[in-house]
Amino acid sequence: MSTPKTLALNNVRPYGEDATNLLIDLESGVIEAINSGPFEADEVVDCEGHVLLPGLVDMHVHLREPGREDTETIATGSDAAAKGGFTAVFTMANTQPVIDQPFLAEAVWEKGQTYGKCDVYPVGSITKGLEGEELTEIGLLARNHVRMFSDDGKCVNDPQLMRRAIEYAKAHNVVLAQHAEDHRMTAGAVAHEGENAARLGLRGWPRVAEESIVARDLIMTRDYGGRYHLCHASTEGTVQLLRWAKEQGIAASAEVTPHHLLLTDEKLVTYDGNFRVNPPLREDRDTVALREALLDGTIDVVATDHAPHGSEDKCVEFEHAKPGMLGLETSLAVVHQVFVEPGLADWRFVAKVMSERPAEIMQLEDQGRPIAVGEPANLTLVDPEHAWTASGEAMASKASNTPYEGMDFNAKVVATWLRGTQTYALDKE
Repeated sequence: MSTPKTLALNNVRPYGEDATNLLIDLESGVIEAINSGPFEADEVVDCEGHVLLPGLVDMHVHLREPGREDTETIATGSDAAAKGGFTAVFTMANTQPVIDQPFLAEAVWEKGQTYGKCDVYPVGSITKGLEGEELTEIGLLARNHVRMFSDDGKCVNDPQLMRRAIEYAKAHNVVLAQHAEDHRMTAGAVAHEGENAARLGLRGWPRVAEESIVARDLIMTRDYGGRYHLCHASTEGTVQLLRWAKEQGIAASAEVTPHHLLLTDEKLVTYDGNFRVNPPLREDRDTVALREALLDGTIDVVATDHAPHGSEDKCVEFEHAKPGMLGLETSLAVVHQVFVEPGLADWRFVAKVMSERPAEIMQLEDQGRPIAVGEPANLTLVDPEHAWTASGEAMASKASNTPYEGMDFNAKVVATWLRGTQTYALDKE
């Protein structure tokens, strides 16, 4: 049987706009033609008028390999990514061992490429062992597929060390991503510091623990340059600081998670460990500010902070639950529900914040590209009228700790292609 050389995606709506047809050259993995008439090809897919987006790019995931393969692996994480419409993800360095050596970064990249469902980029740690004392060899790691450095899970609290990291990162043209949390203010904290935490008897996590680090880092970036990125912005005050920074021309970018766009600390009333996350779910005014900031570009991208945990780490008392939530398979549906369904934004906006802008920040030449002739066929097909209910057990991830268990959504990824090769197809049975 001969190997297919062409793929036709007929009756598809790029960015949710006018229906058209795409012809993909499978040997080169690029879009060969776009035409109003249906194509004949070795493989033909009737896309039924669904929305076509550039493959999604996630700047912030935890795939747990090496060290915690019981909760996620590069393979299962790639499956979850493909099912969620992603063609590239960046997996954080807080594995066991920490990704602070070139050979570990190379191993992550090679495993992802060998599995072939998604481009998995390793994130290197800023400090050795995430200990916040000594910088990693940023230059060496940058030559081994590392485009971003982060101690995510921990903050680089030492201001002098952070200054040096900013300067080294600038010299090597890599992104420095900060987990903004002054640990001196969050010791023992498990929930947002507010009325709900007080009523539930949970130790509060103040906004200032995040905002004080954000303010410091933005001023450092102003003075020392480089490419600074803020992980999981969560407060109204952080939005105000980012808006000030962009008005000043400071080269800083920021991400927001789907759960901080949709959920608030009112969910904690159940004491369900699946709602424990770092930074914590905030109040409604924070959620509103984050939504507005994403719409106006103050916050650049949506990133899932996909964080798998086993039931033994979640089905416990709330204060003992490990922080983190699954996100890869639900993120697009959440963004659709928050922005597209109520008419606040269109599919062009979704493509910008979930594909184009993250690829631009990470300087990926073959991701987040326009749906156009000659561009890589990294694509995601979405049915905007496919009602479904989130279920952790039904997810491709090895873990099941979704905060959306039992929630209904109305948009579903039905297919994903990486350089023309299909990496996911929704089972229609």
